[in-house]
Amino acid sequence: MTFSKSLFTVMLAGLSLTACKKEESKTTETASVATPVAKKEIAPENLATASFQIEGMTCAMGCAATIEKKITETEGIKEAKVDFESKTATVSFDKTINNEASLTKLVEGVADGKTYKVANYKSAI
Repeated sequence: MTFSKSLFTVMLAGLSLTACKKEESKTTETASVATPVAKKEIAPENLATASFQIEGMTCAMGCAATIEKKITETEGIKEAKVDFESKTATVSFDKTINNEASLTKLVEGVADGKTYKVANYKSAI
């Protein structure tokens, strides 16, 4: 009987110590995410729009939303929309900073570099 009580006490102590460590890391992560980054304004004469297909997306929340967020946070991007249903992205960007190669590299590098592939790139400058 004393062995089971001791085992229970050790397990309870281990659980409470582990739970405290997880709470600390959550508050640290939240603080680092809250800092917004200001981007430069894009001159109207430098604004271009591109649309392309993204192959390899399997879900709207994990894939499409992650790719859209990554593109939107990039310097020289005014706006990005990724549509999971049609597997397409439409991006408004500064043509002096970004181009087909940089946008392709950005999208294909979001996961492991092998998951997403850009196809049928069309640019309207």
